[in-house]
Amino acid sequence: MSRTVFFDLDGTLADRQSALSDAVTDLCRSRALPAGAEQWLRTELADRATTGDFARLREAFGLDVSAADLWQEYVDLMAAAVTCRPEVLEGLARLRAAAWTIGVITNGAGDIQRAKLAGTGLTSLVDGVAASGDLEIRKPDRRLFELGAARCGVSLVDGGWMVGDNPTGDISGGHQAGLRTIWLRGRPWPDGLPAAHRVVDDVTDAITILLAETE
Repeated sequence: MSRTVFFDLDGTLADRQSALSDAVTDLCRSRALPAGAEQWLRTELADRATTGDFARLREAFGLDVSAADLWQEYVDLMAAAVTCRPEVLEGLARLRAAAWTIGVITNGAGDIQRAKLAGTGLTSLVDGVAASGDLEIRKPDRRLFELGAARCGVSLVDGGWMVGDNPTGDISGGHQAGLRTIWLRGRPWPDGLPAAHRVVDDVTDAITILLAETE
């Protein structure tokens, strides 16, 4: 079995939701945004965020500040707020020590996803990153998995694992890429999707499974 594993970022390795709440609050306070802007942002950014969201915010509330400046401040705030639990970082370090290749395959703009990786200390623990904004394609598109493999210096032909919380993007996408899959349960499972190879409640459990594969 190939010692290659790809992880999703948001909701798998990192806690996006609490960081999003803090970043939106801080941005609205910093820029003294008008009433209604905070709830607007919480709704619009619930699943993902792009520069275009801030262009629409600017238009909706008649703001003078540029969309680019709002976006950059949001990126910086998210990078400062996002967290990865110490036991997850320790688990990834154990995988590296066991000669695993570790990649991150994530939907989202490249600049903000890489800022989150740096902010959490994950950058030094992974071999390559593919974000959907790099190619303007999103999981479950196989091409994003191919990019992730290439950036890790490996090939999907050799197999490996995909770990994530999204049934369609991570698990179905992983299957289509020829990977074994571990689902971090939480979201509803859509009808008609093939089951994950393993199901866990915490990403550290997934890491334990992977380490057992190589003992």
